[in-house]
Amino acid sequence: MDYCLQSLLDAPIIELDVIDSTNNYAMQLIDADTAQPGTTIVARNQTQGRGQRGKKWMGNDGESLLFSLIVKPIWRIDQQFMFNCAVAVAIADVLSSLYEGWDVRIKWPNDIIVNDKKAGGVLIENVLRGNDWAHSVVGFGLNVLQAEMSAALPFSTSLLLASQKEFSLSELLEKTRMAILKVCCLPLFAEIMETYNSYLFRQNNMQLFTDDRETWVAKVIEATSCGTLTVELADGSIVSYQHGLVRWQW
Repeated sequence: MDYCLQSLLDAPIIELDVIDSTNNYAMQLIDADTAQPGTTIVARNQTQGRGQRGKKWMGNDGESLLFSLIVKPIWRIDQQFMFNCAVAVAIADVLSSLYEGWDVRIKWPNDIIVNDKKAGGVLIENVLRGNDWAHSVVGFGLNVLQAEMSAALPFSTSLLLASQKEFSLSELLEKTRMAILKVCCLPLFAEIMETYNSYLFRQNNMQLFTDDRETWVAKVIEATSCGTLTVELADGSIVSYQHGLVRWQW
């Protein structure tokens, strides 16, 4: 096994019953200069789990895979979105290998979709010090053992609901942790966007978008290495959307 990967796998795994946020815990280790690349914080439950744009991650105790990885990417600062894509692809590859009845996709920029419903999400927080990309905290939450989802989340699912099969949280942690850490040692720059777009949810389909003022339909074309989503509008024009300025409408 590659020495880089082995050293990351040998880093501590900190197991917690409950925490406000595994990403917060990881950031505290970084702030205290006690962060070791590969260190993993895993929790049975989070009281203030976070998703993209300040959204909360909701879950019941022991039903979700909830962890954060501290890594030091060997990437340039301007490749942060490509790193995001590589992590999402690594997770999608793992899930695709687990159950042949799943259609696993990535909803731009990094939601994990199983059979057209959201099963998980990635939140990556980067620590930059001058021109140095010092650390990344890769947070991942995955619905695993939920037998039902909240009525407030009609477009969500769990691995159990999508397969009628129970998966081990510890085995899922091992597989996804290794897959993400491999990305940190062996970044396949030339292949990342092509593979990401092969997983892109709703690619070549019409999709509803909103900017909170109006809604419209556009055809999803591809995600770009700079983080934008390229779409084709109804009049045939091609435009690019920035995440956070335009939202996906289920």
